[in-house]
Amino acid sequence: MLMPSEFEVRLAKGAEDLWAVQRLRYDVFVRELGASGPAVNHDLEIEADAFDAHSEHLMVLDRARGADLAEQLVGVYRMMTQAGAGAAGGFYTASEFDLAPLMQTGRPMMELGRSCLRQPYRGGAAMFYLWQALAQHVTDQGAEILFGTASFAGTDLCALTAPLSLLGREHLAQAALRPKAIGAGAVPLGASGDFEIDRLAALRAMPALIKAYLRLGGCVGEGAYVDAAFNTVDVCMVLDVPAMNPRQKTIYLKGSG
Repeated sequence: MLMPSEFEVRLAKGAEDLWAVQRLRYDVFVRELGASGPAVNHDLEIEADAFDAHSEHLMVLDRARGADLAEQLVGVYRMMTQAGAGAAGGFYTASEFDLAPLMQTGRPMMELGRSCLRQPYRGGAAMFYLWQALAQHVTDQGAEILFGTASFAGTDLCALTAPLSLLGREHLAQAALRPKAIGAGAVPLGASGDFEIDRLAALRAMPALIKAYLRLGGCVGEGAYVDAAFNTVDVCMVLDVPAMNPRQKTIYLKGSG
């Protein structure tokens, strides 16, 4: 799909594409954000795990960046269907959140994850085109519930009190669609008690991806998960596609396909 300003969005099609995806994730998650752990291969300079082979990967390319694929690639998004999860032995998100409420709905679901953009492209046109292509893919797959982890950089919970508390107060998923953080990394979603939140500061502290989910009508599960190896604090985002914000849904679907 060729976009204005030399942007192109397409699915990864082979080993070279997947390597470029994993290389970009290494650049962002490892070099920039300090991630480590078993998914990180410093020798090959890639971030890769067992779920990649059972997922589809959206790629945003900026053709103005030259002829090299790895240089052109400026954004990625990983998508896993229930069939893919069955082949992989489960969803990635299930390692941090109890997905039972979502599974019990019986509705078609898709996991979204490993999303990243090069720093100059965050919050701009590249993200819009990525989401527009994602919206078309979700429509084609017939998914009704989208979910996945979205991350705050760093593991300092005190520094994240305001944005996490705002999510817990104003954007908590309904009980029937509310995954819960589990395991040793599970923590409360912000601070308890009645205190005033500086909403503007809290919103400024939220990653662009989380704010994009919220604009579409997305919500969060109960609790957060501290991923010490990946150097992030994760929340579980849930989006009920039929209940999406109509205006934003129109914007992201406009021109897709």
